[in-house]
Amino acid sequence: MGLFGHSTSQSVLLEPFHPPIGLNAAFCMPHVETLVMKEKMWSFSGDDFSIQNSAGQDVVRCHGQAFSWRDRKEFKDARQMPLFTVRNKVLAFHKTQLIEAMDGTDLCTVKKKFSIGSSRMIASFHNLASANASSSSHDLIELECKGDWFDRSAIITLLGTERVVGQISRKILNMREVIGGQQTYAVTIAPGVDVALMAALCVCFDEAFNESQN
Repeated sequence: MGLFGHSTSQSVLLEPFHPPIGLNAAFCMPHVETLVMKEKMWSFSGDDFSIQNSAGQDVVRCHGQAFSWRDRKEFKDARQMPLFTVRNKVLAFHKTQLIEAMDGTDLCTVKKKFSIGSSRMIASFHNLASANASSSSHDLIELECKGDWFDRSAIITLLGTERVVGQISRKILNMREVIGGQQTYAVTIAPGVDVALMAALCVCFDEAFNESQN
């Protein structure tokens, strides 16, 4: 797999989100959080990631299911409790991935958009993390991820604004990772944003970019 190549030294301003945004308020941190997403060596499916915070603590895990014709991936919390799954939508004109609850309920749709000279995707979901939203009507949130193939980086913003939600970069690889084809990513996330959702979006964006290169 490969996401926009090497890490970037360029930093962005990450302001807190009030109310929080995401699928689960329990994963909305009050501070800037950096996730280190490391692809596991010898993963049979090729889509297994350990995902830790900057202190080295497990946050979530991503497990790809081998031989799944929809490329289904399951995300679990640090206690191995299932959170949601990610799968490809079949018969979609543009690359589309669905984040679903364990009972199959749609939580988020991630669509690849045509963009000259860059990789662009839109993630749409109802804000389940906001305590201000009623149970029957949650605000629709749309996030835009744009990756510059020359800068080898990606920025995630609220669609139609310059409000930055997170930044994705690839960490410098060691020789073992280069030989094994494994990748390590850093995802820096604004306060008040669901870190589990951002990890899932990173995997979605990575897969779409990787397919565009093949």
